[in-house]
Amino acid sequence: MLVLTINSGSSSVKYQLINTSTQKALCRGIVERIGIDGTKLKHKTAEGKKFEKIDSEITNHQTAIGKILEILVDTQNGVIDSLSKIESVGHRLVHAGEKFKHSVLITNEVMSKLHECIEFAPLHNPHNIKGVEASLENLAGLPNVGVFDTTFHADIPDYAYTYGIPYEYYRKHGIRRYGFHGTSHYYVSRRAAEILGRDVSELKMITCHLGNGSSITAIQGGVSIDTTMGFTPLEGLVMGTRCGDIDPGVIFNIASRENMTVDEACDFFNKKCGVLGISEMTSDMREIEEAAEAGIYNAKLALEVYNYRIKKYIGSYFGILNGADVIVFTGGVGENSDITRAAAVGDMDQLGIVIDPERNAATRSKEAIISTPDSPVTLMVIPTNEELVIAMETERIIRESK
Repeated sequence: MLVLTINSGSSSVKYQLINTSTQKALCRGIVERIGIDGTKLKHKTAEGKKFEKIDSEITNHQTAIGKILEILVDTQNGVIDSLSKIESVGHRLVHAGEKFKHSVLITNEVMSKLHECIEFAPLHNPHNIKGVEASLENLAGLPNVGVFDTTFHADIPDYAYTYGIPYEYYRKHGIRRYGFHGTSHYYVSRRAAEILGRDVSELKMITCHLGNGSSITAIQGGVSIDTTMGFTPLEGLVMGTRCGDIDPGVIFNIASRENMTVDEACDFFNKKCGVLGISEMTSDMREIEEAAEAGIYNAKLALEVYNYRIKKYIGSYFGILNGADVIVFTGGVGENSDITRAAAVGDMDQLGIVIDPERNAATRSKEAIISTPDSPVTLMVIPTNEELVIAMETERIIRESK
C-alpha cells in the first residue's frame, strides 16, 4: 500500500510517501514557514534527488498539502505518475486524551472528538487537525487514519498515570499522565529486539527519545509501563525550551512576580525555559556543546542539567523494571551526541551498564551497539522512524475496516 504520511505543525508540514510492502519511503520533504515570508518546500527522493523552492502561494496548510501533491507527480521531481496511486493518508496526531486509545479511521464523528481534544494539547492538536482537514479537502474520498503519540502509553497502570490531586479531576477532566513520542518508543523497542534476535516480549527496555522535545519510557515485554512526559509534553526531562519536572510553586511564584496570565505562563514554561533558559543562548544542543567546550559557564551548566536529568530517570526506571536488558538512544540528540550518551550512562557499572567509549564516539545517526561486549545491559543507538509506524498503522486500520 502507498501511504502518504503527514505531520502537520504550526508553520510546517512534513511528509513521506511510503510503500508499506517494502517499508521504504519513495520520497520525503517539508513545507516550512507556512504563512510567513520565505515559505519553502523541500523535497528529496529515495535516490537522493533534491528540490527546493520558495513559494509565496503557500499561505496555509491546505495550499501546503496541495503543493506537496503537485511535487509528488511532477515530471521532473515526482515519484508517482498519478495521485490515484496514493491509497491512504496517515496523520501524526499528538493527544487523544482518553477518547482514542488506538489509531483510528477518520470520520466526521472522529473529527468532532479531535476538536474536543484540543484542550489537552493546545500547542499541537490544532495544527495536527489542520493537516487532516487539508488532506480531506485535497484528496477527497481517500481514507485518512489518525495515529496518536499517546497510543503506545495508553495501557500504563493506573498507579503510574494518576497524579496526587483530587481524583474527581481525573473523572471530570481526564487529568492524568498520557505520555508522548509513542510511535518513536514503539519503533525503536521493536527494532532493538529485531537487531538482537530476541522477542520483544522477553525484554526489559529503557528507550530514550532525546531532542528538542525529549522523553524516556520504561518498557516491559513490549508494553509501556511508565514514561516521563505527562498530561502534556511539558513534564519530565529538561528539554530544549521546556522546563520539565518542576516544583509547581515555582510556576505560581514566577507568574505572580512577573504578572503573567495563565496563557503567558504556559507559553513561558513551554517556550522560554529548559536548555534555552539556563544557557541564555540557544536550545540547539550542538551549539550548547560547542559553547560548553569553550568554557562558557551557562552553556556548561545547561548541558550538565540536561544530561543529569536523563541519568536520573534511567536510574529510576531501573528500579521500576527491576533491571533492564537494553537501553536505546534515539532522536536528534540521542542519535548524534556521544557527549550526552556518555554522561547519561557513565559511572553506572554497578547497575550493569558499561559504555564503550570508542564505539560511542564513532556512532552518529546509525544503528549501533555502544556498550562493551561484557556489559550486562546492552546500550544501543537506533535512528527512529515514526513515519514508518504511522504508515504501517494506517495500512492495518484500513485493512481491518474493510
